[in-house]
Amino acid sequence: MRLFSFIVLLVLSASTAYCMSLDEMQDAALEKRELVKRFMINLEKSERDIGLARSGYYPSVDLSYQTNTLDEDATFEAEENSVLYGAVTWNLFRGFRDKYQIQSAELFNEVEDHQLNGIKQDIRLDVALRYLDVYERRANLEVAKKNYETLDKIYRDGENRLDVGLIDRNELLKFKVDLNNSIITTEAARAGLEKSVNNLGRTIGESVQLGSLDFGEFKDIPENEEYENSERLMLENRSELLALRKLVDASLYQVKVEESDYYPKVGVVGSYRKYDDDYLNGNGNVEDDELRAQLVLSINLFQGLFTEESVAKARLENRGLQYDLDELTDTFKNELKNLHIDYAVSLRNVNVALISIEQAEENLRITRLKYDEGLQRESDLLDAVTNLSRAQYDYVAVVRTVFLNRFRILRMIEAI
Repeated sequence: MRLFSFIVLLVLSASTAYCMSLDEMQDAALEKRELVKRFMINLEKSERDIGLARSGYYPSVDLSYQTNTLDEDATFEAEENSVLYGAVTWNLFRGFRDKYQIQSAELFNEVEDHQLNGIKQDIRLDVALRYLDVYERRANLEVAKKNYETLDKIYRDGENRLDVGLIDRNELLKFKVDLNNSIITTEAARAGLEKSVNNLGRTIGESVQLGSLDFGEFKDIPENEEYENSERLMLENRSELLALRKLVDASLYQVKVEESDYYPKVGVVGSYRKYDDDYLNGNGNVEDDELRAQLVLSINLFQGLFTEESVAKARLENRGLQYDLDELTDTFKNELKNLHIDYAVSLRNVNVALISIEQAEENLRITRLKYDEGLQRESDLLDAVTNLSRAQYDYVAVVRTVFLNRFRILRMIEAI
């Protein structure tokens, strides 16, 4: 029994000691989320498009069997006959269409890869923000508990002071009202924390327990970062920008694909044809075999301005994508700059919030001493408690803002 108890205790200790880090939760989300799997399918489809584009370099092999029935025999064709036909066709030149289609398909494949990376970064950011929300609500619950404990102690002291006639019942009721409000606030904070843990689990794709989170990522306040360095990394790494650049390049190849119709086409054809005067080829009395090799050169001179319009449309698409790229780049630069402004302000506010807590704690200490001496009213004591609670809530909000801006900056530079 002692050995069994020791084993159970060891297992429980190991289960409670394990804590999921932010990276582990993000990796779990990427593994389990169906959205990632959907974009992986898009990537695989784009790889098939490359194979389809390369098929133009291979010959085409066709085989057909045809039976014919005439109302009477013709000069060179029996009333009942059949034709066996096979041909191998190989396009030697189509105005570089195949070459540019392959290059375009390869770029589209890279576009899908960048889009997949962007979705992964969005999910990692979503997990980080959900994790930050759990941290904030847990910290708010701790503040609410401390506020309740302080008010409960004041209320108990108030009961003792009422018993000895130092305060009247009306003053004690004021303490009770604030204590009840603190109870409501604490319960609301506890419910909010439970919901935030559930939301984190939904984002990851598996159940999460509050005890498995150690919030080690929030123990140290990060340092400020240079905007210029972040902008450089964003322009180099941001998936949406990389995808649009590849789309711009692919659209240039699409222009060349459409322009290929201006060029002549060269192909070779090798065919075999066997005629027989019977439905079942080979059973008749008259047979005619033919082997033919052909070199086919063709050029389109006019098809209703179809080629001209196709080329013009492809060029317009290229210009439109370039405008999209410039617009998105300017938008991201502006967003990143605003994030850095907010980040710098929130970092400065951390020290302000800490000083406010120290001052509020000192104010509460002095107010309680004066209240015990009868030099302060109960409303002054309650105000001091409220000020301390507000200062603590402000600190939690400031820390949340710091990491919120940091996570979003990391997302902007694809480093979340």
